Amino acid sequence: MKNYKTAETKLINVNGTNFAYRELGEQTGIPVIFLNHLTANIDDCDPAVIEGIAKEHHIVVFDNRGIGRTEGKVPDDVTEMAKDAFDFINALGFKEVDLLGFSLGGFVAQVLAKEHPEFVRKLIIAGTAPSGGEATDEHTITLQESVEKATIEKKHPKHFLFFSPSQSSQASANEFLSRLSERTEDLDEPVTQEAIGSQFIAISKWFSAELLPLSAIKQSTLIVNGDRDAMLPTSNSIKLFNGISNSKLAIYPDAGHGGIFQYHDIFVKQVLEFLNK
Repeated sequence: MKNYKTAETKLINVNGTNFAYRELGEQTGIPVIFLNHLTANIDDCDPAVIEGIAKEHHIVVFDNRGIGRTEGKVPDDVTEMAKDAFDFINALGFKEVDLLGFSLGGFVAQVLAKEHPEFVRKLIIAGTAPSGGEATDEHTITLQESVEKATIEKKHPKHFLFFSPSQSSQASANEFLSRLSERTEDLDEPVTQEAIGSQFIAISKWFSAELLPLSAIKQSTLIVNGDRDAMLPTSNSIKLFNGISNSKLAIYPDAGHGGIFQYHDIFVKQVLEFLNK
């Protein structure tokens, strides 16, 4: 099996738009589609998570419309993001998939599960929230404050956005960022400020309206978060667990928004058990 740092970046034409993606693992069985977070391109996928799942499953990561090397403009609505994701998955020829959505990707995953129940077999959503859920004061403020703090302390903003302040969690942040830096060739294009602006609008819409009754999600669902999520309060994960009837919940201690990266070994084990059961 190839390492994620050497996985080829491929392009596929989806209704006239080139989408960028990478894949890992044996291309058999039901694939796992990874749906990424705010500001992220495919270089921001944790190799420990991707490679761990790829040991037993075919996993695909991609840049949705307007992100990284994928052409077009980022939609300012989660439903439109889900439509683009659905079209991309269809273009690859998959008839049934499992979804792993992190943060904003978890919003997209919920819409896909609701609108295409015959298409989505199982759902894994991490560090995310239901529509109309509890948001932090403002994502933009949280992001700005983290960037400012990171500048002062000469750290990466993800130290503060994804991890708790504790010594052990910050050590995990260093390990996570080191894994992200392993890839040095065939790097993706940076996410533009215009694209991030559209994502922020989509997130604002998601929290301002009750768009998605959780009872509509019938798939077996694994919900994961840290107990100190500064981006999307952990109470959202509990709301998802209470609202999705066929769901399981895992909350990691002394972990922030990126709990799945801090506890990547445990998370991968839980994912594989969940998918294989």
